[in-house]
Amino acid sequence: MESQIFERFEKKYLLREDVCRALCRKLASRMDEDRFGRYSISSIYYDTADCELIRRSIEKTAYKEKLRLRSYGPAGENDTVYAELKKKYAGVVYKRRIALPLHSAKRLLGRQDASVLAPEQAQIGAELTYAVSRYGLMPRVFVSYDRTALSGKEDPELRVTFDRNIRCRHRDLSLNRSPADTFLLEPDQVLMEVKIPGAMPVWMSRIFSELGIRPVSYSKYGTYYKNYLCRELFPAGQACQETDGQMNERRQACA
Repeated sequence: MESQIFERFEKKYLLREDVCRALCRKLASRMDEDRFGRYSISSIYYDTADCELIRRSIEKTAYKEKLRLRSYGPAGENDTVYAELKKKYAGVVYKRRIALPLHSAKRLLGRQDASVLAPEQAQIGAELTYAVSRYGLMPRVFVSYDRTALSGKEDPELRVTFDRNIRCRHRDLSLNRSPADTFLLEPDQVLMEVKIPGAMPVWMSRIFSELGIRPVSYSKYGTYYKNYLCRELFPAGQACQETDGQMNERRQACA
């Protein structure tokens, strides 16, 4: 069982398939498919009953955090998955995760049972269970997509990923199967992410400028929440975009 820590900048872009193909041709001299190449990713995002974490994220606050359980392809109870705590502050993304069997991850996040952890995983495990208990987190939304990943020939830490067929659901939150009910992108759209340890290389910036590629603010879970889930949670729509202050006022009124 392993632990991993990432610190990097991440920028997102929504592309048409023709622009994506043109970009890949230009990147070919400097980037290759990474060792994983093309694969599917499935994640279960944990949140409160009224989706407090994602609503704070949508408000674009300086500090954001997410907790998710991730697998690469459908996962059975004994398959390896990743319990991840992802934080973003001042544009920098910090991701801490541990790998463990799915049945152990469920015990860790569901019952805060640290006995499933190896000694080297104790610190990150404690951070995960603290987040679960602090917010009262529970499985909330399933997100799955098909990814192609590139890494730099000279700098392997420079990564570009292309996500297609982004699909979500908020029922049957299982990693054992990947199909989902709702597709987020149009058939001709691709979500690209650039993951870099520092500043974007000048040569990449020039290519993006030539093709008219500009960054966007996009969250898979956030988009699903805003466009679908909030309507079910709050039929009147009053909480789909409310601020922290409004959310606290509503909670006090209901107390």
